[in-house]
Amino acid sequence: MSYRGRFAPSPTGLLHAGSLVAAVGSWLCARHAGGQWLVRMEDIDPPREAPGSAQAILAALPAFGLVADERVIYQSSRIDAYHAAFEVLRKADLIFPCWCSRSDLATVDGIHRDGRCIARPDADREPAWRIRVPDETVAFVDELQGLQTQRLREAVGDFVIRRVEGFYSYQLACVVDDAWQGITQVVRGSDLLDSTPRQIWLQRCLGLPTPRYLHLPLVLDSQGRKLSKSERSLEVDPSSPMPSLRRALSFLGVPSDESAIHPPELLDSALFHFDPNQLTRCSDHHAA
Repeated sequence: MSYRGRFAPSPTGLLHAGSLVAAVGSWLCARHAGGQWLVRMEDIDPPREAPGSAQAILAALPAFGLVADERVIYQSSRIDAYHAAFEVLRKADLIFPCWCSRSDLATVDGIHRDGRCIARPDADREPAWRIRVPDETVAFVDELQGLQTQRLREAVGDFVIRRVEGFYSYQLACVVDDAWQGITQVVRGSDLLDSTPRQIWLQRCLGLPTPRYLHLPLVLDSQGRKLSKSERSLEVDPSSPMPSLRRALSFLGVPSDESAIHPPELLDSALFHFDPNQLTRCSDHHAA
């Protein structure tokens, strides 16, 4: 299969320096491989979404020279696909309804490991649905961070794939859409490194392919927090894209032409010098 990569932001705010790094890193990997670069809007968590942010992010990307090769996919339009995957898991008896409250989970250190609900079923309220997690280790080699292992039951336990409100989880939606879009390599921030073993386990349960993974270091604020969690998220300015684009490339350790005056020119220069094996490695960095 030819290379297909993607940038998949959540519309929780405007494009910021950290998400620009992820977008540029994924774009460079796709173009270096002679492949396609897609954009997917992960808008399946309405309570967390900021009004207008999806449109603002999509409008900003071309200003930085980042243009998707196919139409943008919105996860909010893909609910039927997630429900179909949910039914596959349900019919295979891999998931179970769960009415556990936070106080119930506090008795087991916040991690559900029983493979069944430890609370009493409540006909008056909807349950969440969890997937049964085996007592085994999921291992994969991240192409930047190296060998990663996670003992699923101990680390995350039986995790939620459909919430009480009826929203499908990020883990399930991401797995279904990566397979549907034919993604061959996932390039994203290292804040999602911990999610990857869960996604690999779901891929196995659903009989879906596992892409390669490359997790980029995070851009942190002065307090050491991920930018999207900061009060001031260092939003980038699409009306003046070159300074932010240069900082993103510098953060990734990618040389580029200092004389370039337009984003496409700067990206072409960076791509000429780009080697994914020379990307900045594990440690996260503070924003300037």
